Amino acid sequence: QLQLVESGGGLVQPGGSLRLSCAASGFSLDYYTVAWFRQAPGKEREGVVYINSGDGTTYYVDSVKGRFTISRDSAKNTIYLQKNSLKSSDAAVYYCAAGCAIRNTLILAQYDCWGQGTQVTVSS
Repeated sequence: QLQLVESGGGLVQPGGSLRLSCAASGFSLDYYTVAWFRQAPGKEREGVVYINSGDGTTYYVDSVKGRFTISRDSAKNTIYLQKNSLKSSDAAVYYCAAGCAIRNTLILAQYDCWGQGTQVTVSS
């Protein structure tokens, strides 16, 4: 059974940092494009960043560029999202998602497997 489990969310002050983890079971993330999405209350789920399968090329939306970093640990079959200089606008439930045979996309419908989400709260 394909499964993604996120962790690492929590409460952080503005300007602080968090590292989210997305651990996979039942399949190897090396062969999947993996993205992080987020959904704030009353808003639609939006894509934030992806890392392609194979060459590991990445893409960040402008709002997080320079502050967030996605990385892959193949040995642990885990994707990480390092989030620095957090803002109140970054507060949301963060979801990781994996898609097979896709690249260069943050279209929700193209991702096959989703985690349950982890809450990130940014507040002083």
